[in-house]
Amino acid sequence: MDDMQLAQLGRDVAYLKDRLAIQDLIARHARGHDRHDVDLLTSAYHEDGVDEHGHAINPGPLYAQWSNAVHAAGSDQHLHNITTHLCEIDGDVAHCESYVMVSLLDRGGQTARIINGRYIDRVERRNGEWKIALRRSTVDTLITGDASILQHPRFDRVPQRGVGSLG
Repeated sequence: MDDMQLAQLGRDVAYLKDRLAIQDLIARHARGHDRHDVDLLTSAYHEDGVDEHGHAINPGPLYAQWSNAVHAAGSDQHLHNITTHLCEIDGDVAHCESYVMVSLLDRGGQTARIINGRYIDRVERRNGEWKIALRRSTVDTLITGDASILQHPRFDRVPQRGVGSLG
């Protein structure tokens, strides 16, 4: 391997490490939502970061408190799934678009909402760590439906060890 190939390999590895760190950041943020984990959500933002959810604009360090209150007020549980994730890295700044599907089981468990949208992020590496500097969230579709099937005993039972279980 000559010097040019070695240098290119170094650039490629650095790009892949950055790309994976950014993707892990986006996934960690989604996980923080679902666990109502203030520390995990807050750690995704720079101190001067901003989150824009439609009319609600929050400083990154205060976003988790707002988000947890909104989710808890309208749902018993929720899941944030990141699907398509695109990312363009330019030095210490990356522009990302992540498709998100959020499922919310409404209070009482009779209905559920599925929201599809996108997170449009400017992510910056500072002091060697990638975090969100600006997040804009879109809602592209929202569906409400019957979730009463979850009240069926089959969904209520805790699975026994053995066939059909993980243990």
